[in-house]
Amino acid sequence: MDERRADFYQKIFESQKGVPSVPPNQVLAAWADSLICLLFPERADCFPINAEEVEHKLGLREKELAAILAVTETCREGAKKAHSFFRQLPELYHVLNTDIEAILSGDPAAKTRFEIIRAYPGFFAIAYYRIAHGLLLSHIPHLPRILTEHAHGITGIDIHPGAVIGEYFCIDHGSGTVIGESTFIGNHVKIYQGVTLGALSVEKTMMNSKRHPTVEDGVVIYSNATILGGGTVIGANSIIGGNVWLTRSIPPNSKVYHRPSIDLVEQDLLE
Repeated sequence: MDERRADFYQKIFESQKGVPSVPPNQVLAAWADSLICLLFPERADCFPINAEEVEHKLGLREKELAAILAVTETCREGAKKAHSFFRQLPELYHVLNTDIEAILSGDPAAKTRFEIIRAYPGFFAIAYYRIAHGLLLSHIPHLPRILTEHAHGITGIDIHPGAVIGEYFCIDHGSGTVIGESTFIGNHVKIYQGVTLGALSVEKTMMNSKRHPTVEDGVVIYSNATILGGGTVIGANSIIGGNVWLTRSIPPNSKVYHRPSIDLVEQDLLE
């Protein structure tokens, strides 16, 4: 073995030191999927026969989470944190049902709850976000971001688990949507595909500050709108049109539209 190759192998070996032990992403996603299927049997292939079996299966999901955390090197008191997360589950379930209602009432193409739960990428991404956010509130490391990035890879919808999102949240279509870490979204908000709720500056020194917008209750944001900045507040019941670029606050009940300029040359007019 030549010296250069041996040095390469040694570097690979040395890089393993200090890397925290965390179960594979597939294991974490499988746990989240099993929890969603239990909460929403529309995604499942078998159903509990009574309430006692529901309780038993939820207990198994809690034990599975505790086992995952037990082998997550940077997580202490895993069983206690798993229990803390499952104490949030009734409220998480309630809020997810408001999201389903928002999609059902806000999308004319949505015919049934079954269709939304089984097929809609917006609901899938929101469900994963709600679980990830609950894990984050229970001070569980690594898993929240891994789960939301799993949903991002499947749906194209990127929701940071640190974002705070109210009830009756609707994402229509959703591909290319980005919701940053310190975003605050109120109740009854609807957004379309390609919307970015992002940071005006991405300097590392701002990592602990509010970098992303606040969207108050009842706001609708149409496709490909970009709203940036931690001090930017979109007032309640406002409408943000497609392709709008916003870096400043607007008052409640505002309507903001993008007006494109179209220049036609003489040849275009002749055609």
